[in-house]
Amino acid sequence: MTAPHSPTIAEELRGAGLRVTAARVALLETVRGGDHLGVEAIATGVRDRVGHISLQAVYEALHALTAAGLVRRIEPAGSPARFEGRVGDNHHHVICRACGVVADVDCAVEAAPCLTASEDHGFAIDEAEVIYWGFCPSCSTTRSS
Repeated sequence: MTAPHSPTIAEELRGAGLRVTAARVALLETVRGGDHLGVEAIATGVRDRVGHISLQAVYEALHALTAAGLVRRIEPAGSPARFEGRVGDNHHHVICRACGVVADVDCAVEAAPCLTASEDHGFAIDEAEVIYWGFCPSCSTTRSS
């Protein structure tokens, strides 16, 4: 019995209607290998893989990959945008108020309970964004010392 085929990054790009380039492949590898990365960190990771790439090209590729649903953009209040490769599951985030570290938080009940709004105003809701704020274990320890 053969294992199910996991698409390559090139196949995912093609499937999303995007041209396969070394920069896009490197960008997806960087985002998926990182942890809620900002644009500068992503640019550094892409440069480590393929050499020079302009920051503008990174922004353009992130825009295309986000629009195609291959990358998710999160924008915590007071912070620059961050990007992650975990898409399509409507998970949420917890962010440290002190150091800014971000961690994923799965929905607590059912498939996507937060998609049932108390009032939808006629919208066809397909995503909810919840951000929990607090202090990570390291910063909590520092604060109580």
